[in-house]
Amino acid sequence: MVFASTRNKELKMSFQKALFQGLSPDGGLFYPCKMPDMTDIIKSFSENENFKNVASSVIYHLLNEDMSETDSKILAERAFPFSPKLKKINDKLHVLELYHGPSSAFKDFGASFLATSMEYFLQSNDKKAVILTATSGDTGSAVARAFYEKKNIDVVILYPKGRISPLQEKQMTTLGKNIHALEVEGSFDDCQKMVKDAFTDPELKNINLSSANSINLGRLIPQSLYYFWAVNQLKKIPEEQQVFCVPSGNFGNLTAGLYAKYWGLSIRKFIASTNQNDVIPEFLKTSVYTPRPSIQTYSNAMDVGSPSNFERMQTLYQNDVESMRKDVRGICIDDDSTLETIRKYNNEFNYEICPHTAVGLKAAEIYAQKHPFDHITVLSTAHPGKFLEVFNKAVGHDPELPLSLLELKDKTKVSEVIGNTLTDLKTILNKMYR
Repeated sequence: MVFASTRNKELKMSFQKALFQGLSPDGGLFYPCKMPDMTDIIKSFSENENFKNVASSVIYHLLNEDMSETDSKILAERAFPFSPKLKKINDKLHVLELYHGPSSAFKDFGASFLATSMEYFLQSNDKKAVILTATSGDTGSAVARAFYEKKNIDVVILYPKGRISPLQEKQMTTLGKNIHALEVEGSFDDCQKMVKDAFTDPELKNINLSSANSINLGRLIPQSLYYFWAVNQLKKIPEEQQVFCVPSGNFGNLTAGLYAKYWGLSIRKFIASTNQNDVIPEFLKTSVYTPRPSIQTYSNAMDVGSPSNFERMQTLYQNDVESMRKDVRGICIDDDSTLETIRKYNNEFNYEICPHTAVGLKAAEIYAQKHPFDHITVLSTAHPGKFLEVFNKAVGHDPELPLSLLELKDKTKVSEVIGNTLTDLKTILNKMYR
């Protein structure tokens, strides 16, 4: 498969080149030039096909110009020692749990595939890659775990000081070795702009920079895999009733789902559920896209006022908002409703959820009022244990923590505080890699 820039369809690259390039030289994002028809691949899956088999089949079908079928199986085996799980709430509602990986968040799928792919391609030569990534919470912790001790790869993570949960911060700042954490005195949007500007800065060309954000294809493509697995598990549900509700911040997860749909997956509609950072729901209502500074909310990993992947969405729909509306419904959920939903699922279903999952479940409830015959699958993006303060505020006690999070409590944070400009970042990078 060949990939092109969202800003110049003539600027094309292979998956391997786009993987390490991260961002297109013209500042655009890479997207698939053609939408392959994977209908026959989907039909070939058995009803209970395991995730690794689904993943390796889809990966090979997409990337067979860059890797053999055998290598795609090896890659899937190494990248995914964990799997999604489906929890049935009722006949019309399932939750797709994506937090059973090493950092307890859905971004483990993309980060682990990215790290494994990069290591795979770097094995044939002695090149070194520097992963530069911005995070509003979950990306950084997933990337840190996925790339930890990977050969020939260093990771530099930028995160907004004081705006992520203590456990998220510990996941990024306690590993050391090839993982470097930078606290930025600003917002996530500042962090993201610094990373984007670094990729196009001529003074940093000698550093082999690549990105681990969802702007990188190596993160985006594997995020489509659990849609294939989930739809296969729920294949008895008619296509015209199949709806996915996606808690959304930078919109990589939703974009991956849209690609899966256009590759032949039977999904009728997507619900883009956001917190008060509702730039995309507002666009879907008004046809006007107005990025703005992010607002701090309880669902902090979705505090994004300028979603990068909107550019890919616009390219997919050829800037036709009416076509996008046919596939995507935007719903905004406030903090009070988020707490109320965490409390409801804890009390009524004995089910512990994170604030981002709560945003998704509340949006699903709103959608279902007018669409009672649809079946909704809500993506559960993180373990509630990563958001102790919010969960405790909602229900009055802490959720049960997995061992991977319990072990972080006594570890020491190591990070460096920097300003929120490209100059601040360049100073650090030049000190580390020149």
